[in-house]
Amino acid sequence: MASLLLLTHFLCFTFTAIIPIFSPVSAEPAAKTYIFRVDSFSKPAIFPTHYHWYSSEFTEPVNILHVYDNVFHGFSASLSPSQAASILQHPSILATFEDRRRQLHTTRSPQFLGLRNQKGLWSESDYGSDVIVGVLDTGIWPERRSFSDLNLGPIPTRWKGVCQTGDKFTAKNCNRKIIGARFFSKGHEAAPGFGGIGGGGINDTVEFKSPRDADGHGTHTASTAAGRHAFSANMSGYASGIAKGVAPKARLAVYKVCWKNSGCFDSDILAAFDAAVSDGVDVISISIGGGDGISSPYYLDPIAIGAYGAVSRGVFVSSSAGNDGPNGMSATNLAPWLTTVGAGTIDRNFPAEVILGDGRKLSGVSLYAGKPLNGKMYPIVYPGKSGVLSASLCMENSLDPHLVRGKIVICDRGSNPRVAKGMVVHKAGGVGMILANGVSNGEGLVGDAHLIPTCAVGANEGDAIKSYIASHPTASATINFHGTVIGVKPAPVVASFSGRGPNGLNPEILKPDLIAPGVNILAAWTDAVGPTGLDLDNRKAEFNILSGTSMACPHVSGAAALLKSAHPDWSPAAIRSAMMTTANRVDNRLQPMTDEATGKPATPYDYGAGHLNLDLALDPGLVYDLANEDYVSFLCAIEYGPKTIQVITKSPVNCPMKKPLPENLNYPSIAALFSTAAKGVSSKTFFRTVTNVGDTNAEYKVKIEAPKGVTVSVKPDKLVFSEKVRKLSYYVTITVDSKNLVLNDSGAEFGSLSWIDGNHVVRSPIVVTQMSPL
Repeated sequence: MASLLLLTHFLCFTFTAIIPIFSPVSAEPAAKTYIFRVDSFSKPAIFPTHYHWYSSEFTEPVNILHVYDNVFHGFSASLSPSQAASILQHPSILATFEDRRRQLHTTRSPQFLGLRNQKGLWSESDYGSDVIVGVLDTGIWPERRSFSDLNLGPIPTRWKGVCQTGDKFTAKNCNRKIIGARFFSKGHEAAPGFGGIGGGGINDTVEFKSPRDADGHGTHTASTAAGRHAFSANMSGYASGIAKGVAPKARLAVYKVCWKNSGCFDSDILAAFDAAVSDGVDVISISIGGGDGISSPYYLDPIAIGAYGAVSRGVFVSSSAGNDGPNGMSATNLAPWLTTVGAGTIDRNFPAEVILGDGRKLSGVSLYAGKPLNGKMYPIVYPGKSGVLSASLCMENSLDPHLVRGKIVICDRGSNPRVAKGMVVHKAGGVGMILANGVSNGEGLVGDAHLIPTCAVGANEGDAIKSYIASHPTASATINFHGTVIGVKPAPVVASFSGRGPNGLNPEILKPDLIAPGVNILAAWTDAVGPTGLDLDNRKAEFNILSGTSMACPHVSGAAALLKSAHPDWSPAAIRSAMMTTANRVDNRLQPMTDEATGKPATPYDYGAGHLNLDLALDPGLVYDLANEDYVSFLCAIEYGPKTIQVITKSPVNCPMKKPLPENLNYPSIAALFSTAAKGVSSKTFFRTVTNVGDTNAEYKVKIEAPKGVTVSVKPDKLVFSEKVRKLSYYVTITVDSKNLVLNDSGAEFGSLSWIDGNHVVRSPIVVTQMSPL
């Protein structure tokens, strides 16, 4: 984790380093990249720009990579320890942290969100026309039909961005759809082992030093958010139909910050945020996270810092919750100004089945499109029965060809890519693969475009097949594939991999905020790699089917574009509120949503406020709005000092003498934390303000679904709006008795509070939990 140094300012504050970055060594270590937060108000007037100041201020030349002026004030530089130590002594340096590598969180879904052609949000927003969506990802493959500018109007006059040219990307690759494109590689190229010492820069045999996408992820997310209608779309015959993004007429601005096989570096991500805000985007979509299941404090997190700078200027930022579910506290991108998106299934599936020699049929999924097995039975083997972990996982060079040749092989999920396991089996002479979930994945399945006949099965089915092999010396099986099935029930279901709450940084703020389609999503793809992304996959595919919160995030980004187009005056917080308070908690059976990992009812820790429902979000009735000063108050409440807060906000702040409460941030959800040490009756009171965005004269009454064993009261219990009264506040008091409070398996109890006027139901989830005192 990056380390923050709060330094001694010669005028007005004194701190000591929390964690020293440098220690004495006999030889100068290799250079590293550091991001420096600078007090912008310290710049002498003699310097025309901050770049001139940074370049001239220090005693020896500094290799500056990026200068940040919009969402953050400062610079990143590749430095030796002695250079860094010298710069750290400068009184204008507020903080620094090491550059860190992050990972990507890797059709029919618009209709599943409630979008219809003739009415509702699509027509009210003109399909998101003229809203600009910035996508921070791996770039774009601009020739795809999804990015056609046919019948689009002129580029919005407020756009200030550029079409940056480079390797196999010219100015002609931008158009009235892709209105801008940039790439950010300086942090990547300076990183030891990647581009810097021990690395080789951008590997032009697998990458393009340009906005062109060599990975596919960025093309997929961009077209999910804002792809045009593309007829006869499919992936090797699967998911045939009309592919379209959530906001088909929105404009795209592409910011390539992630590079094939090497991830995404904080210094480049922050530079992209800085450019996107300056360019004039309305929405930023970022499906990137730490990749280690650990969330850094906001002042150490460039995604949180960059997003704050964007949101403070009216830009909506959607981020993925990560793929480390179903473990609790696995959600990432937790800052309250970010809209954090988990993943759910849609009502489309790609069924396959394993038929055992004893006649049993076990269900699974697959996107295999090659030559089928045609019902022929083959011997089946599980390499893991030897007890060798690498063999059970079908890692590279782990399989004995004498054991697997001519057989169907069971491989356990985990460690290496799912599709790579099939290639390991193929190299060892196997004819097919059964990919078995472990306990951590449960019954959650995703389809992959495997190169050999493969069926993915859940943990229960996997165990059944292994038991069959153990008890039958001549065990055999075959795999059948059944194409595409729509109208699947139940749907949505919370994806097993989707990042879960509670919030690991500030449990007073419920995260994720909501879920959106993120399983088996069809969208545009690059020509640079095949649908598996493997080097040996030479297939070309205009579209690919992927799963992950990476796929869910751009659904919300596109939704934000539609809402911004329909309601140009709404703030990012208002847009998020509209999505959250109208989200669904039930599936297409009208039953409570379930968790794919367990099959049990899901909770707000799994889905936040619920599943995105754009049929209702257009007209939410009331919204919970937030301004910059509300976020500053929240940061004061979690005991960040003024200088630490300035690392995030750019501007100096003064926290009030009376410390505010973090749970009083005007969020569309309520999380009540009670101490396990408290005995008897305890109460907490929350303050919320709603803004009427519906009918001018409206009267709302409260409806409470109290968590089990909890008392909830609201004052007042009626809100009356008029032409003169657009905002009203209320108090929520939550009371628990330690003798009666019995928390469920997730360590919490759940309920809701709704304001109802006959036309709208403005619902907020309530979470009640206990925590041990520090």
